[in-house]
Amino acid sequence: MLDTSLPPLSEPAAPLSLVAAGSVLLNRGDAVDRIVHVMQGRVVLGVMVDGHMAHQLGVVEGPFWLEAASGLLALPHAVDALAETEVHLQYVSVGDFVAQVQALPEASQNLLMDMARSQRQQTEMAVSRLAKDADARCAEWLLRHAEPVDLTGGLAVKLTERKRTIAAQLGIAPETFSRVLRHLRERQLISGGGRVLGLPNPQALRELAGV
Repeated sequence: MLDTSLPPLSEPAAPLSLVAAGSVLLNRGDAVDRIVHVMQGRVVLGVMVDGHMAHQLGVVEGPFWLEAASGLLALPHAVDALAETEVHLQYVSVGDFVAQVQALPEASQNLLMDMARSQRQQTEMAVSRLAKDADARCAEWLLRHAEPVDLTGGLAVKLTERKRTIAAQLGIAPETFSRVLRHLRERQLISGGGRVLGLPNPQALRELAGV
């Protein structure tokens, strides 16, 4: 799971806001005008495409400071955030949040800023890995889990885990995983259905995966 937390500061005094499941809490690239404190509920972090979470980087549960590092570093949000469940939030202005940090002993301030910079770098690296599109990552996963099925050298993959679990391993949404499998089937790169997928053209899959 992608860790975007910082050690807790004093409890914010802002009133609680109740936000419905499915609500977008943060947009990647937007300026940070306030720090979001998730008091209760579960939030998905990742990269959204066309209104849905196409690439999932992690899930966090309250209590949790959401993208606090970006606020401390005066940088735009590094990820999108989507409420997976109903969430209880408090909002703290960036100025008030920074003031709380600056009120800490100097050694604690330096530690927090070092953690913020390290977390930001980690997040940016994780997002950059998504440059390899979902099709390529799925093709690579299929090849890695392929097994011979007969003496002719044919390959197949047995899906021993739920598709949702496999999608999480690939860092994509379950809907994206299903869509990629459909595309691969239309291109005749996989065959069959259910729990066993045939790989009629492994070389084409290798080219797609870039391996």
